[in-house]
Amino acid sequence: MESTEFDASQYEFFPFGDAADLPPGERWFIDVEDRPVMVANLGGKYYAIADVCTHDDGPLGDGDIDGCEIICPRHGARFDLKTGEALTLPAVTRTMVYPVRERDGKLEIGILKK
Repeated sequence: MESTEFDASQYEFFPFGDAADLPPGERWFIDVEDRPVMVANLGGKYYAIADVCTHDDGPLGDGDIDGCEIICPRHGARFDLKTGEALTLPAVTRTMVYPVRERDGKLEIGILKK
């Protein structure tokens, strides 16, 4: 399994579950620093994106996934799962993404060091 591409030295990582419990094609919803986050396993690569559409603060994580894009279920804005970039209207502002890695069978999510 692969982790997402970030400079790991800039992050502090925290375990949040067993990799075996998140098979390809599945997603989890977790809280990171009191913010909702959706974590997805796409073909053995993990992505974590804020579960908030920047257009109207609606839930993003329940949207359809098309390649490496997630589509907001409310108004159809698309976001890049790798970068959080808003790709289509009505969203114009990126959303947060987080690095995810697997260590010894555990999934870890990264928070920027302060």
